[in-house]
Amino acid sequence: MDTILVTGGCGYIGSHTCVELLENNHNVLIIDSLINSSRDNLDKIKETVSLKGINVNHNIQLIEGDLRDKLWLENVFSDYLKADKPIKSVIHFAGLKSVYNSIKSPIEYWDSNIYSTISLLSAMQKYHCFTLIFSSSACVYKPKGLNLLKETDEIRPETPYGKTKLYIEELLGDLFTCENNWRIASLRYFNPIGSHELGLLPEKSKGKSSNLFPTIIKTIKGEQEKLTIFGNDWSTHDGTCVRDFIHVMDLAEAHIAALNYLAANKTQNISINIGTGKGTSVLEIIKKFQEIRGIRFPYVFAKRRIGDEPFLVADNNLALELLDWFPKRTIEDMCIDYVINK
Repeated sequence: MDTILVTGGCGYIGSHTCVELLENNHNVLIIDSLINSSRDNLDKIKETVSLKGINVNHNIQLIEGDLRDKLWLENVFSDYLKADKPIKSVIHFAGLKSVYNSIKSPIEYWDSNIYSTISLLSAMQKYHCFTLIFSSSACVYKPKGLNLLKETDEIRPETPYGKTKLYIEELLGDLFTCENNWRIASLRYFNPIGSHELGLLPEKSKGKSSNLFPTIIKTIKGEQEKLTIFGNDWSTHDGTCVRDFIHVMDLAEAHIAALNYLAANKTQNISINIGTGKGTSVLEIIKKFQEIRGIRFPYVFAKRRIGDEPFLVADNNLALELLDWFPKRTIEDMCIDYVINK
């Protein structure tokens, strides 16, 4: 039975995608350093799937390790080949992901994100694994005012995090040009929020998270006095940044659709926006969360934050055209499903 390797599979997006993979009868291997996630998430993934009546104990395994250890990684590929469970495709989530931390620690981001990917691609190449889904980002784009972002728009990231994503996309392009037997999809995420409806896989971070919803939860729990909104003077309808918020389960389902698309079509290297195509301001989503959850919490406005842009919303027509997928869940669903107490 072929195996799908999910790097960073114990993380927020990775764990939700593993649930979808298991529900679609795939054999899953997670490699995760657990620097910013927990081994407990493996049990939560299994429990989430088992509550739907699916037995997955022998269909998922976690190996803790650092992708930058090339020899170790090649041994993992070798062991799975010898066990007649060859790794035939990879979903690559692993990497540091904070825009703001990347500005403070660019060397750490370049070292972690780039070298881990080079090591991974080398192992894939050696063991004839030529299908890859890479978790890219809307941060690769040069923002263009209040217009939707298309895959053909100018690429010019302004932060170290965005630059590492672009560098990897360019590396994948070079690899495909050199060996066009690869099937590669770089999925450019916009802003995932929410969680699986069963509530076992909350968004957690071992470090300080700069994402909106984790900071909302910290405020609700009294771990910080107030929620800070960075800027109320942006060129948007209410002065706060507008983002394309997408439910994490819609994002997870997009990975299954991308895998199916790559398997059914010719070899290619393609980049695809994964978003809803609809913008919601930071202030709007805060008020919507308060309304739906019946919870009030204080917030204050502060100066604009380095690396922020006023408007980042996807033109998702390419995804709708190519993938057997569309975003099903609403902003209301995202607010309802987000886990507070786990």
